[in-house]
Amino acid sequence: MTYKSISLDQLNVNRANDRHGELENETAAIAWLFANHQAQMKKLARDIVTSGGLYEPPLVYLDDNKYTVFDGNRRTTCLKLIVKPKRAPNAELQTFFTDLQSQWQGALPSQIVCRVETDRDQIDEILFRRHTGSQGGVGQSNWDGRMKTTFVNRTGKGGNLNIADEIEERLKQAGLLPKGRRIPRSNLNRLLSAEAFRNRVGITAAKGKFQFIRKEEASLNALARIADDLAQRRKTLDDVWDVDRKSAYLDELESEGILPTAEDALQPTGKKGSKKTRTSAPPGPPGKPTKPQKRTTLIPQVDFGVAWAGRLQRQRAIWEELQFKLDLYEHPNAIAVLCRVLLELSVDNYISQAKLTTVGEGDALVKKLIAASKNMHIHGKIDKRYLQIVRKSQNMDAIISVDTLNKYVHSSNLAPASDHLTTLWDTFAILIVLCLNE
Repeated sequence: MTYKSISLDQLNVNRANDRHGELENETAAIAWLFANHQAQMKKLARDIVTSGGLYEPPLVYLDDNKYTVFDGNRRTTCLKLIVKPKRAPNAELQTFFTDLQSQWQGALPSQIVCRVETDRDQIDEILFRRHTGSQGGVGQSNWDGRMKTTFVNRTGKGGNLNIADEIEERLKQAGLLPKGRRIPRSNLNRLLSAEAFRNRVGITAAKGKFQFIRKEEASLNALARIADDLAQRRKTLDDVWDVDRKSAYLDELESEGILPTAEDALQPTGKKGSKKTRTSAPPGPPGKPTKPQKRTTLIPQVDFGVAWAGRLQRQRAIWEELQFKLDLYEHPNAIAVLCRVLLELSVDNYISQAKLTTVGEGDALVKKLIAASKNMHIHGKIDKRYLQIVRKSQNMDAIISVDTLNKYVHSSNLAPASDHLTTLWDTFAILIVLCLNE
């Protein structure tokens, strides 16, 4: 641990702050802070001007010749905008910060003292122990449940199940532990911190229980390779730091034929003890619930295992409105429109990431939907039965159809009903999650 004066221009507001998850860049992170905490941010900015600076140094890490702020993003943001008001997200805030700048006593700061940590695991330990009181916005603010979940999904810390311990025990039993070096458990937990990544190596931690969802031998071989890569330092913390880097590493393993495939799907026992072959990928989003007695939001409030990459900023914002904010019975029209938007943006993400050249941005949603689902079936992500369900979305008469979604947006004669909306979501949920995780 060292303390160092660092230029404001060398400090990056963290685009992957646990308050919001991964966003595209620093500008998006600054905009999010004001969109969600404007009153607190203004109060904090006024306090910084009154105090003449920051009382507590931000916690930073040197990354690509710039320092990323891991604690103190609100303070750093306010100071950056006091110095450069034009960076504020809108005209009203630019005027606000210009006024604050005029109240600053003496020369504007160009540097601030920061606490520099060189160990990212140590940074996460510090973050895990902080955020205990808001003091009306001037002090550190509490993380809510979703922020804590984002932290756990990013780092693997604080969950009820230690994935690395479970994997190490099973590799030990199979005689597949790396030779000569211990597995860096924190890195393994980080890599497999979300269901989307665990499912790719053939395991799940849904409902707090470790289970194989592919043939155990295939999954163990993949886990043994991962454990060896981490133990031998072929892959380090930098390679598993965020969603894109985790995905890139797993894509690399998939291209080498290391990860389990659809052919490794488990074969559950039928009613009479016969083997029943399953050709699909793991069943649906992790934790997909049975229907509750009264559903109050379109998206049930459970973890669907989406790994929220920075490019999914808009999709995540819509998802959270549909999962936590909009009441199914009070806002059916808004929910219908957002459901349609989320479906298309999710399918667009899949088409872009899978590099499907048979469809373009101008194509109708139904064409993109069918193209994406066919590609998923080819790669063993969905079975033939679910592919046929998606294909039926072309049916112009069915409630579960793209035409129905389009009419919810454009027709004055078709009003969305809560039961129709939940049926639509339950039908397309698996597809949407797969599209977002591509």
